[in-house]
Amino acid sequence: MDTASAVLAHEPLIRLVLFAAGFAVIAACEVLVPRRTPTMARSLRWFGNLGIAALSSVVVRLAFPLAAVGMAGFAAANGWGMLNHFDVPPWLAGPLAVIALDFVIWLQHVIVHAVPVLWRLHRVHHADLDFDLTTGLRFHPIEIALSMLIKFAAIVVLGPPVVAVLVFEVLLNATSMFSHANIRLPAALDRVLRWIVVTPEMHRVHHSVEDDETNSNFGFNLPWWDRLFGTYRDQPRAGHAAMTIGIHSHRDPQEVARLPGMLMLPFRGDVEGYAINRREWRGEHATTR
Repeated sequence: MDTASAVLAHEPLIRLVLFAAGFAVIAACEVLVPRRTPTMARSLRWFGNLGIAALSSVVVRLAFPLAAVGMAGFAAANGWGMLNHFDVPPWLAGPLAVIALDFVIWLQHVIVHAVPVLWRLHRVHHADLDFDLTTGLRFHPIEIALSMLIKFAAIVVLGPPVVAVLVFEVLLNATSMFSHANIRLPAALDRVLRWIVVTPEMHRVHHSVEDDETNSNFGFNLPWWDRLFGTYRDQPRAGHAAMTIGIHSHRDPQEVARLPGMLMLPFRGDVEGYAINRREWRGEHATTR
C-alpha cells in the first residue's frame, strides 16, 4: 500500500488522534497560563461549542463521505488539477498546495464577512462571549458544509497531493484551536511567531465587538494574507484583557452559549448588510450585527 492509499484508508483515525492530542495540550496551556478571565462558566460554553462542533462533523461525514482527502485522491486518480496537469514534483506540489489552500480559506473567511446571508451563518462563530480553543471549533453545520464544497472546488482546480490535503486539514484544525486559545504568550515570542503562524494575540482582535477590529486579522493558520492585503491589525484598541468579545446585538447566553440557540441564530432577524470595509471606529455606539 502506497502512502496516498494508506492516508485514504486511515484518514479519520489520523485526524482524530492528532485532534485529541492538540486539544489536550492547548487546554492544559489555557489552565496553566490563561490570558483573560472568562466571563461565563466554562462548562456551559464548552458543552455548546463542542456540541455544535460534533454535530457539524457528523453532518459533513454524512453529506461528504469522501471528505477533502478523499476528493484529493479522486482528483489525482483522474489527473484533475493544475499540479497534476503540469506534473509538479511532490516535494514542490505539497508545500504549494498547503499554501494555496490556506489562501482559499482566508479568502472564504473574508467573503463570509462581506456577504450578509453568509455573515448570518458565520456570526455563530463570532457570537461566543469568551475566547478559547473551543471557539475555534464553533461553526454552524451549514457553514461547515459550504466550506467543504469550497474545498472540493479548490482541490479539483489545484490537484493537490493526498498527503498535502491531510497535512492542510490537520494544520487548519490545530491552528484554529491555537489561534483561539486563551493562553498568555511572552510578548517577544508572540512578535516572532506571528510572522509564521496566526497567534492568539493576533486573532483575538478579530473577535472584538467593534466593527473595525472584527474586519481585520482573518487568518487562522498563515498570517501573511492579512499583511499582504491590508487587513492586519497589531493590537485591539482596549487591550487584550479589557476588550469585549462577541457581537453587540447578541449577548444572551441562552442564544449564544446553548446548542439550540446557536443552531437557530442564523435564522433570527432581518438580513442586514455587514460592510467589509468598515475600517473606522464608530465609538461606543458601534452596532456590529
